[in-house]
Amino acid sequence: MIRPGFLDTASRQDLIELARDGSAAHRLARRANALVLLDDGMSCAAVAKVLLLDDDTIRTWHQLYEEEGIEGLASFGYEGSACRLSEAQQDRLKAWITETLPRTTREVGAWIETECGIAYQSRSGLIALLHRLEMEHRKPQSVSRKLDPDKQAAFIEAYEDLLNHLADDEAVLFGDAVHPTHAVRPVGCWAPRDLPIAVAQTSGRQRLNIHGALDLETGKTRMLEVATVNAASTIMLLMAIEAMYPSKRMIHLFLDNARYHHAKLVASLAGEAGLPDQAPLHPNLLPASGSDRTALGVDAQAHHPQPMSQDLR
Repeated sequence: MIRPGFLDTASRQDLIELARDGSAAHRLARRANALVLLDDGMSCAAVAKVLLLDDDTIRTWHQLYEEEGIEGLASFGYEGSACRLSEAQQDRLKAWITETLPRTTREVGAWIETECGIAYQSRSGLIALLHRLEMEHRKPQSVSRKLDPDKQAAFIEAYEDLLNHLADDEAVLFGDAVHPTHAVRPVGCWAPRDLPIAVAQTSGRQRLNIHGALDLETGKTRMLEVATVNAASTIMLLMAIEAMYPSKRMIHLFLDNARYHHAKLVASLAGEAGLPDQAPLHPNLLPASGSDRTALGVDAQAHHPQPMSQDLR
């Protein structure tokens, strides 16, 4: 228990002025206010209740004042702790985090205490230190087990070479199929507080099937709503793309490895010169990137917004 009256007259007056000073940092003024209340005889629990804090925080502030005076109150955990790490120690910490990718700040604090002999008392101090070292907590992205780095590098090199030597009468597109009503995910929206809102669940029979292509250079898209995504819908898409580029001599269309893209009918149409005044298609059956599918999916959802139910009865 902290006995009241531990402040001398001068120190108490300084803390009162600091607590009333509107130009002082809010958290510093709050610490000064807590000490004045403790000096008046209030318990740590009572002061914590008034300031909407926990009693351990109040005890820590009192200990800081007892050990370092007002200067101790003006020092905050992440600043002091960061200054206690030398440049070499910070470099070692960054290298260790880069190598091991620790999951929690508890692991980071334990490493600092073991390797540097410095104990961090608060999680917020560790987080501030990590941010200062340009570290952030994030989830890893899931990647396909079938990705081949060599094939990806070869594809990128070939794609960039194609763009660098693209003639004025040629175009490059990425094609894919999306199903915007399949596995619908609810998103937030503004609505009256007492109004129930819901989005209808979907089944495979109710979903939309959008077969389309995207020109990354111009942003132009060609989308077809089809009953089933198959070789027939692929041929319809090829013909629609031809109509969209009547003056192009060659259209390069990148597709994924879906079976219907390898159908004989599709290959036959793609290999022909086409009708008069139409451009022959040149589909490269290589996987398009996920970002291209995402762009196509977002565009499809914008054109086909999902109905929301406001009546849950």
